[in-house]
Amino acid sequence: MNFKDIEKMVLDSYQSHPTYNEIFPGVPENYKEIKTLRDLLEINYKHVKVDRQIRGNLIRLIKKGENPYRGIIGYDNDIIPSINRAILAGHDLLLVGQIGQAKTKLSEAISKNLLSPIPIIRESLTNDIPTTIRPEEMISLLEDKEIVHYSPRFTISKETEDNIRNNGLDSKIEWISGSERYRYILATPDISVKDLVGQIDAIKIAKKGVEIYNIESYSPGQLLQARHGILCIDELPVLDPRKQVSLLSVLQEGKFTTGSYPVYFEPDLKIIATSNPIDYTHSGKIIEPLFDRLRSHIETRYPTKIIDEMLIAIQEIKLSDPKNIILPIFILKTIVNITQLARTNSDINQDKGVSVRMSIHSIEAIISEAERVRALIHNVKAVPRFSDINSIQQTSKFELSELEDNNQNRIEILNKLIFESIKNISREYIQNIDRDEIGLLKNEFVKNKKFIVSQKFLGNEKSDSLNDYENQLKNFPTFLKIMNKMVEIMENEKDEFTKNMEYNRIDINGLSFSNKQDTEYRASIVELVLEGLRNLDNPIVDRREKEIYESIY
Repeated sequence: MNFKDIEKMVLDSYQSHPTYNEIFPGVPENYKEIKTLRDLLEINYKHVKVDRQIRGNLIRLIKKGENPYRGIIGYDNDIIPSINRAILAGHDLLLVGQIGQAKTKLSEAISKNLLSPIPIIRESLTNDIPTTIRPEEMISLLEDKEIVHYSPRFTISKETEDNIRNNGLDSKIEWISGSERYRYILATPDISVKDLVGQIDAIKIAKKGVEIYNIESYSPGQLLQARHGILCIDELPVLDPRKQVSLLSVLQEGKFTTGSYPVYFEPDLKIIATSNPIDYTHSGKIIEPLFDRLRSHIETRYPTKIIDEMLIAIQEIKLSDPKNIILPIFILKTIVNITQLARTNSDINQDKGVSVRMSIHSIEAIISEAERVRALIHNVKAVPRFSDINSIQQTSKFELSELEDNNQNRIEILNKLIFESIKNISREYIQNIDRDEIGLLKNEFVKNKKFIVSQKFLGNEKSDSLNDYENQLKNFPTFLKIMNKMVEIMENEKDEFTKNMEYNRIDINGLSFSNKQDTEYRASIVELVLEGLRNLDNPIVDRREKEIYESIY
């Protein structure tokens, strides 16, 4: 192409309306076929800024009845409407909540689902969209001429300029997703202003021989690396005031400067900050101008419904071999109930909070205990039981308030929570059993005296051990009948829980919640029934020793 053809092509592209239909705000329907700068110019591509992308994609999904925040469970009636209002209003956000309340997960969901793909020059560290420069500058680059900058505004990096000079209209374009334009900063005392706004890079100066104040010596910070995307600043109040000041001009004017460069940067990004409630209410933790410019402040919370926390836990657990695991619903419910009881316990520091991660990590621990004690040794399914539950001591993380915060006191509090939770859950299930059957079972326990449980006993041992659970059940025909009824109750509960998972599009990767024929699964239910009998208003058994359930009559 000669100079006139290039000039005409560029000017026509910049001055004409787009020739494409959009599938998302700013995204041509055939965008995956657009791979070079020439392709972008030929369709008269026009970039859509972040606020319009997020707002437009939110409106599109709302109209289609789709959930923009997949993976966020239990916030539908309060927090999600607040987020949507903020996005529609174009606000930057401050999410206020305790640990484990999905604050960063929300910001990740916004970047993943509400940012449109954008075209950048391949491998551009600052997400350089070539058509955001002035047409005169584009023409100069394509003609391999020096650019005359008409303003001190940074548009594309020197590396991108060189790329376009060297490759012309064949410069490679890649479309990057919202997730790729998401940057996360955990505010710690060692975070510097340079980490946010960038810095003079001594290595670049030495290698390229550039002057110290030349833009070529600049290395971008997180603000520019998140350009055209989202910057999440976790625990904002931890940043000292001087570092917080560096965010002010971005929130107020959409730009910032750094050092002595005669250049200002316009990152075109959305800032989502987080804070715990203590720091949020502490005067001076967030400087007043910044506090004011984060226009929407939204309080998060822990799940209020046990089903919501159960779903979150299943969504988030990491399992190495899910196909060889059966996780009974009542075990899942018990672990989650322990966490929820911890959030109302007066001995536990509620200012610090009790994270949902306690539920998640405890489920992982009790499954691993079932693997360690039975599944790996005997080549059976890993099915956690109540007798495995002390394994969660290593994953139950909370701080004490009134008592001295040491390991012994924490274990004592945890043991009380475990006892209360097992009592609550087992009573819930045993209430499904007829009083007449309970009476018959009472007589069986008087006659047969005891039922022994142990982590190490199998549901049905091939050697026909008298202590395996199935053999012991032979002495308790009513117990066996109750067991079979309880298995059916579990099936119905599993079906209902599975529907909830499907609604929330949770992938369990082969994990099972029941198996009527699996003797390890049945053994777990045996322990549930025994605890239920022990916790009736008029109990018929007691656990006189750690592993022995005997008639109290």
